[in-house]
Amino acid sequence: MTLFILLIVRSLLTDISKSCQNSSCKVTPQRLIRDSYILSSCIPHFFPLPSTDMKAVFTIAGARVQVRDTEIPIPKEEQVLVKMVAVAQNPTDWKTIKLARVVGAIVGTDYAGTIAGVGPGVDDEKYKLGDRVAGVLHGSLNKNGAFAEYALVPVHSLIRIPDSWTFEEAAQLGVGTTTTCQCFWQSQNLPKPFERPSSPPTTVLIWSGASATGHYAIQFAKLSGMRVITTSSPKHWDRLKALGADACFDYNDPEVSEKIRAYTENKLKYAVDCFSEKTSFQKISDALSEEGGTISCLFPSPYKLRAGIKLKFTLAYDLLAEPYKFPKVYNPRAEDKAFGDWATDLVSEVLKSGKLVPLPMKLYPNGLASVQEGLRYMQEGKVSAEKITYRISDTPGIEA
Repeated sequence: MTLFILLIVRSLLTDISKSCQNSSCKVTPQRLIRDSYILSSCIPHFFPLPSTDMKAVFTIAGARVQVRDTEIPIPKEEQVLVKMVAVAQNPTDWKTIKLARVVGAIVGTDYAGTIAGVGPGVDDEKYKLGDRVAGVLHGSLNKNGAFAEYALVPVHSLIRIPDSWTFEEAAQLGVGTTTTCQCFWQSQNLPKPFERPSSPPTTVLIWSGASATGHYAIQFAKLSGMRVITTSSPKHWDRLKALGADACFDYNDPEVSEKIRAYTENKLKYAVDCFSEKTSFQKISDALSEEGGTISCLFPSPYKLRAGIKLKFTLAYDLLAEPYKFPKVYNPRAEDKAFGDWATDLVSEVLKSGKLVPLPMKLYPNGLASVQEGLRYMQEGKVSAEKITYRISDTPGIEA
């Protein structure tokens, strides 16, 4: 507990020191009241830590990464401190590093771990120290990313992990499940789990079903009573059908759009593009009915599609309700925070029901020290129906 008091005092002294670098330095009564509130609110709600420092994966020059030591952060209003046990990699990790080119940021989006500290404004009866949680962070832009021993997380964005899931399995849940929720129920109004299914069943096309988001989209669609059509390489068809896909098509088939339209009798209205690159937008558009339909996508289309096609672009980062400037300019909206709260509660309930299956993982042997290798492997296009995962305790210099 003493170490956390030191952490908090260190933070307050740093703030005061920065203020005193100005020409006029005034520590007002209001400032002391605020700092006293933070101190009194935080001290009772932390696990004691072995150090005030932690290891994290930082972006460095040349769009590369490196493990470095840094200070353990302190949760602010409506935040919790999560001790990371395992983290998982997404395409957005290497893309943000390469395109945003921010130096000195902590990398990583997907994580699983335990609550190690509770900030002001958090219900410490609902969110207890030691609770098993997973979720999403917007890594590679600032000093709060998932690829670290500890990170700060908005409390409304937490997914509860059941005991039946390991931390390594749960590390992949964040982006895949919350993006699925956005695509189905924020961008579109499709049937939901635990509700009476529509009759006849709603048909949905999930493009790139073997991807991490596609893997969860198929399962959530089937749990919602939908008829699921998906695309992938034929080698994945048996696995995708076991997840709930009713029909699989080869996305490399030059006639794939015509075949899907024929299979759906020119009535397909709903699609989710889990790839959202190159020609996927056009192929999905061609597969939808002649009247058109709606495509939920993970990136904006560079093409103008035919009349009647609605594109709904969504990012899991929006549900954190925190401002950012890459890959778009986003200002927090109350409806995104509310939807994020609803979505993570839904994912937690579905997990609790035992009806979700994790994606096969590729576990790298040296924890955070392997991240540069994992990023290169993904950027070279070698990932196929697997989730790159890192166990924090495998990192050299970190004790289990």
